[in-house]
Amino acid sequence: MNISGNSILLTGASRGIGREIALAFAKQGNKLTLAGRNEQALEETRAGVEQAGGQAIVVAGDVTDAAWREFAIQKAVETYGGLDILINNAGVVSAGSLEEQTEEDVNQQLQINLVAPILLTRAALPALRKSKQAAIVNTSSIFGLLGMPFYATYGATKSGLGHFGEAMRRELADAGIHVMTVYPGATDTPMMESAGLGDEAGFAYDTPEAVAKALLDGLQANELTVVRADENSQGMLDANRQSPRELDEQIRQMKPKLEKAVEQHRSM
Repeated sequence: MNISGNSILLTGASRGIGREIALAFAKQGNKLTLAGRNEQALEETRAGVEQAGGQAIVVAGDVTDAAWREFAIQKAVETYGGLDILINNAGVVSAGSLEEQTEEDVNQQLQINLVAPILLTRAALPALRKSKQAAIVNTSSIFGLLGMPFYATYGATKSGLGHFGEAMRRELADAGIHVMTVYPGATDTPMMESAGLGDEAGFAYDTPEAVAKALLDGLQANELTVVRADENSQGMLDANRQSPRELDEQIRQMKPKLEKAVEQHRSM
């Protein structure tokens, strides 16, 4: 699809991958509605978008709030005359054993990572159907393809988001709305500052700029999925399909190191 001149609603736009997605689209002359909880950070993203050659408005709020979801879509349509691309990028994480997770953290991950994107997509569909070329992009995670200990709830939400995208792609096949899912690996963003999933745990960090570029390239090529996996992660994904019991043993051996590495990983 054409990745320039579009009206785009982007959640999680205040930092990390979301900010780089906004800047990458800005360089292609797009018009962005920047959504997130931190208005000051969103204004910083907006300034970057305008400096890069795009247009942007800020709609700060809580993606789990139904009234805010409707308002964000309305602002995008009113400001830019329609909505062409919805990017469900907002996400939170709380790592640790399930027994030690608070019920609040479990529910918040479910609501922000999975329920909110489904409901925002539902609310945006009438506007997207009016676009001559429309798309929905969901930001999942490599842990949506690979179940890892200490990320049970997070992985469940990201796996669910991937299956949601797959189902919607087929549901909307005759509506001219393309659906793509992006699966980033461990990425050097503020969300990962409290994690230890670097070289010591066996995962190489990607850059948010590279993830954003891959998203735009994938959308332009009408890809169905974009997977960002380092060599170790790709090996684990392959093993998970071909010999899952052997991978179980590999992960069992790395569990003590992994548990220590992620014990403080929380970005809510």
